Amino acid sequence: MRPILARYLRRAIIGHTLLVMLVLLALSSLYLFITEQDDIGVGTYTLQHALLYVGLKLPKYAFDLLPIGALIGALLALGNLARSMELIVVRAAGVSTLRIGAWVAGAGVILMLLTGLLGDFVAPQMEQYGRRMKTFEKFQDYSLTDNRSAWAKDGNAVFSVRQQAGDNRYGGVYVFQFDAQRRLRSVGQAGSASIDADNRWRLENFRESRLEDDRVVASQQAAAEIETGLSPEFLGLAVLDAEELSSRGLLNYMHHLRANGLDSSAYETAFWARIARIAAVAIIVVLAVPFAFGPMRSIGTGVRTVVGIMIGVGFFLLAKLLENGGALFNLPPLAIAWIPTVVLMLITVIAMARLR
Repeated sequence: MRPILARYLRRAIIGHTLLVMLVLLALSSLYLFITEQDDIGVGTYTLQHALLYVGLKLPKYAFDLLPIGALIGALLALGNLARSMELIVVRAAGVSTLRIGAWVAGAGVILMLLTGLLGDFVAPQMEQYGRRMKTFEKFQDYSLTDNRSAWAKDGNAVFSVRQQAGDNRYGGVYVFQFDAQRRLRSVGQAGSASIDADNRWRLENFRESRLEDDRVVASQQAAAEIETGLSPEFLGLAVLDAEELSSRGLLNYMHHLRANGLDSSAYETAFWARIARIAAVAIIVVLAVPFAFGPMRSIGTGVRTVVGIMIGVGFFLLAKLLENGGALFNLPPLAIAWIPTVVLMLITVIAMARLR
């Protein structure tokens, strides 16, 4: 009997969670499609490309929203069972709340595995492909050498960008100038560069070699400015975004940065945050059990949904706040990543301990 009850409870929770995720992803896709309206018609980026781009972004949104969706789904499933007195019958049959919590955790583990598959094998690859597709369609004179550098042509100039240190900061920038007959006229290299709002490049520690008729003239400037049509979005493929890497990719890139004496804390934070967010799914589902047996067992579906959204959004905002701002306070990556999940686990343990 008990295995049957466990399967029944897990099916109810997973079924409600999938329905909630369907609604959340429908709203997310509508929002994403609206934000794409300004880009439709730029280059060869069409309505069909926008729809494809939205579809490719949805796995990433599903990964971010699954903790919220799992909590709302568990609240709805257990709430409906409590209102129909089914949970009361289960309790009267001698099943403890601790065992019910273990059954609910089983559903959470299944959802956790689904989250891990999305976050590691589906979302990064699809988001990376979507970003490249959009860039290729919007901008024509673009070629990609590998995932750590980008080449871009603008008029008679060709730019090579090796890395991106911030939204508008780049390193390892090379500038090749050609004449109308496509003959190389100069080669320049900047230690770092930035792009302002008018797409004007400021090249720092700029060294240039100009090819004249019978000689090569070398020069060096502390800073130089170049007018181009390139934008930060155009060069977006030069950055190795942590969100677009699998866990194995993050580990490999962390080792690469350490081997070259570079700061890897941002990628360490992204790696542990992904692991912590996946683990949080199994924990947050169990948090619905105290609501089903506590004072909220007789309230309506709407109130449970609002409560689930508030808790889930609070967890999501805390996680994002620490991920984005933790480095300012020199917090270790493990602390930044795991604090929200540990807080969630403590709240769940305390709430379960108060059940009778």
